[in-house]
Amino acid sequence: MKILFFNWRDILDPLAGGAEAYIHEIGKRLARDNEVYLYCRRYEGSEPTGDIDGIKIIRKGGSFSLYLHAMYDYIFKLRIKNFDLVVDDINGVPFFTPIFIRKPKVAIMHHVVGREIFFKELPFPLAIAGWIAEKMIPLVYRKVPMIAVSSSTRDELIGFGIAAERISIVNNAIEKHDHGAVKKSETPLIVYLGRIKIYKQLDHLLQAFAEVIASVPQAVLNIAGRGDCTELAKLAEGLGLKQSVNFIGEVSEEQKYDILERAWVFVTPSFKEGWGITVIEANSCGTPAIAYNVSGLRDSIKHEKTGLLVSPGDIHGLAQAILRVVRDAELRSELGRHALEWSSGFSWDRSAEAFSGVLMKALQC
Repeated sequence: MKILFFNWRDILDPLAGGAEAYIHEIGKRLARDNEVYLYCRRYEGSEPTGDIDGIKIIRKGGSFSLYLHAMYDYIFKLRIKNFDLVVDDINGVPFFTPIFIRKPKVAIMHHVVGREIFFKELPFPLAIAGWIAEKMIPLVYRKVPMIAVSSSTRDELIGFGIAAERISIVNNAIEKHDHGAVKKSETPLIVYLGRIKIYKQLDHLLQAFAEVIASVPQAVLNIAGRGDCTELAKLAEGLGLKQSVNFIGEVSEEQKYDILERAWVFVTPSFKEGWGITVIEANSCGTPAIAYNVSGLRDSIKHEKTGLLVSPGDIHGLAQAILRVVRDAELRSELGRHALEWSSGFSWDRSAEAFSGVLMKALQC
């Protein structure tokens, strides 16, 4: 097949996150037997075209002009390539491909962004535009098969007005990684690894850690990932945590697994997620996870088995959950063992096979 993906970013984009990892891991596997293209935005230092792991990349426009470029380029340029199928990744703002593309289509939803995140992450006029555009999805995509990355996302889509029979679940997964003998830090090490965004609520983690260190003064918090930590560093200093919190910044794959292997517990206080790939990556290192009981994270974390879930926004509860895992070696070991078992059930090869099945069904409709 000849398949065209539309997504906001490619995997090399400085702002790439879980959605980009999903598209890339699925796309590169599809590219083994198919011709796969990805249409995405340009960013500083990027070329207009390229090839990443067999995926042919087309980059146009910026974060928002991309959507206008996509419509124009498909109508006047890309249509002549005669694609068999189009995959529309709805990452906040939809491409609205049903309006200008007549080929078979499949849409991906990582999660319904909702008013709260739009207004947390974007300035007022853009937040309004994004929120309105998302509200139009059930109408514009009413005949398009949907892929959700978790049961939570599927439930959100149904509540959003998408017919249940049009939704298939294809989970996020992880690359298999040979960890060897996992060596945990000798002193309590709490870790967050992921993008540094407002909706990730890392200010909650710092406030909770202030409670943790009052009881366990030798504890250390490592925060790693892409994003600006300036405000977080100021908050950490204001809370008296400067000597106990390390802002590591962006890390390589090897560094990532070294951090996750040494951690006693992985904590992600995000407002919501589509799934939580980093949770499963931490689990694959025998590291349990703690999060708020929110969409996506309640799917990737099995409460009291692979980690702990806390009532959303309960910073004191978050601190108490961290203390419980840090203080109880037997619980920590049991959660880590189950987390390792749980992570073994997620494979990009398996997810790509399921994804391909959805595409084939869409072609036959």
